[in-house]
Amino acid sequence: MLQRLTIQNYALIDNLEINFDKGLNILTGETGAGKSIILGALSLILGQRAESRYFFNQQKKCVIEGAFKIAGFHLNTFFEDNDLDYDGETVLRREISADGKSRAFVNDTPVNLTTLKQLGEKLIDIHSQHATYEINDPDFQLLVVDGVSGHYDLLGGYQTKFRTYKKSLKQLDELIAQNDKAKADLDYYQFQFDELQKAAIAADEQDGLEKELATLSNAEEIKRNLSGAYYLMHEGETSAIIQLREAGQQLSTIEQYNPEVEELHERLKITLIELRDIAAELDNIEQRTFTNEARTVEINTRLSMLFNLQKKHRVNSNQELLEIQNDLSEKIQQAVFGDEAVEKLQKQIATDKLELEGIASKLSANRKKAIPVIQDKVLANLTEMGMPNSVLHIDQTALEELVKNGNDAIRFMFSANKGHALADMSKVASGGELSRLMLSIKSIIAEYTALPTIIFDEIDTGVSGEVANKVGQVMERLSHNLQVITITHLPQIAGKGESHYFVYKDDSESVTKTRIKKLNDTERVLEIAKMLSGDNPGESALQNARELLAG
Repeated sequence: MLQRLTIQNYALIDNLEINFDKGLNILTGETGAGKSIILGALSLILGQRAESRYFFNQQKKCVIEGAFKIAGFHLNTFFEDNDLDYDGETVLRREISADGKSRAFVNDTPVNLTTLKQLGEKLIDIHSQHATYEINDPDFQLLVVDGVSGHYDLLGGYQTKFRTYKKSLKQLDELIAQNDKAKADLDYYQFQFDELQKAAIAADEQDGLEKELATLSNAEEIKRNLSGAYYLMHEGETSAIIQLREAGQQLSTIEQYNPEVEELHERLKITLIELRDIAAELDNIEQRTFTNEARTVEINTRLSMLFNLQKKHRVNSNQELLEIQNDLSEKIQQAVFGDEAVEKLQKQIATDKLELEGIASKLSANRKKAIPVIQDKVLANLTEMGMPNSVLHIDQTALEELVKNGNDAIRFMFSANKGHALADMSKVASGGELSRLMLSIKSIIAEYTALPTIIFDEIDTGVSGEVANKVGQVMERLSHNLQVITITHLPQIAGKGESHYFVYKDDSESVTKTRIKKLNDTERVLEIAKMLSGDNPGESALQNARELLAG
């Protein structure tokens, strides 16, 4: 239910706030006063495109805000899916700046325009004489039948399972394609895999081989330098060890006279031990270092093979080659065992389809029961609204394939006049007749399910007298189940409202502005009397207005 609508800086509106009531709300006013402007502003929080040229003041932003009471509309899931805070009283807001930039909010949380539109459509249904295309939409017609059928849980369960079923079908197509490709490429994959497996690649071997090759390639220089270092440290007549040993002997003769010298002598002894160790290790390494042409050739051959494999597969390391090897292994497994995976998925799909067909059969049976109820109720409403010769036939046809709502195709066939063949409604009904037909259908849906606020924008065009009175009665009945906001020029309909709002232009200042006021009982009598007889109604018009309000 739309509780409050606030409009700032839009068209002829500088600042306007409307507090709507439950039940039937009537909006009247002279042509051009701004009734359609209010609907235009409202459409902005339904995600419609905005143009800054319609701003009241081009220097300010336009702000439209609608406060809704949404408890009972089962919207918790929508809020969860869109990561929004659910509140029984929810506010939708749209802000448009003069440069055309737009921002949208739900309960002060920023949302994109698509989310705002999706939520807005669940809260407000605007219906005008020129928006009757919906009635010819197969999805809407099926929605009507499902609404009266009342099988929302069953349909919801079907739709959830159907989405899984469709994903499985897509997965099956992809699996078959992968399987076929794997089979076609099996020899190629096997050759590449065998080549890599035969190479017996180790992730870290390349670095070790390169270091070993560097040692073998420079063995003579390494031995020469090691021998030279060993000679200087240990074997030469003036080797470092001999000189340090002699220095120690010099210190030993005087250490008894100076404690500091004694300490230094001890440190020198330790240094000699370390130098002898280093010299021995250098000699050991020199003895182990030798040229090996056969090993050099072997390493070069191995590295050449690894480099060629890396170049072939366009990688830079053994680790990446191993990853390719694993990937090839998986592709080979796919080719060898892919048929088993395909067969397993096919069996699951067949089981899911059988279950879906069972649910679809129950949905079809429920729809079959609901169809005559809809036909009878619609025709009863149309007869009441001055269309006694109308005929409505709802055709239910079984589809060959399962679709998102089962396996039914629903088609409304209609004739507004006696003796005329049934056809699609857009071909056999005038605008006024379609409006009454839609009003009838919406009133039936409202009996069976929670509808959003519904707004009728002058759909009473083309009717008058007693027919207008009957249209008003249907609207009044509809308002027992949901909030109805009706823009009308007919006094017979205006008299049915629980609340009456008058839209007018205010020329008292330098700029014309659209205003709105909620009429009290006395003001309603005068307004309806003016609708009956003009700006200066007589006593008879006033009395007629009182009777309309009383009736």
